[in-house]
Amino acid sequence: MKFAIDPESDAPPYEQLRAQVLEAVREGRLVPGERLPTVRALADQLGLAANTVARAYRELEHDHLIETRGRAGSFVAVHGDPAHRRAQEAAAEYAALVRRLGVPIDDAVDLVEAALRIGT
Repeated sequence: MKFAIDPESDAPPYEQLRAQVLEAVREGRLVPGERLPTVRALADQLGLAANTVARAYRELEHDHLIETRGRAGSFVAVHGDPAHRRAQEAAAEYAALVRRLGVPIDDAVDLVEAALRIGT
């Protein structure tokens, strides 16, 4: 996932980043359980101070949009009831697996639909 900061914008860089992460989650471009870049890596990529990215991450965490797991990093938070959360986690794991295997998205979706129809 690529983010960009507009130096001409009236919004401060941390707010631009926060809004872009929020939009990416709402549109499904970032999925629950997905790992975000480290603060330092994203700061380098965007040409920002690490404190600026850290502030955006803190605000996203405060809004329960992301969660930080110590040295493991920051991840898109999983929402909903326990069954829904587990399904989101499984979907994120499956998405990561099919990406590693190089399975096209349409084929991966077809496989899930077929699996859901078994026994119905």
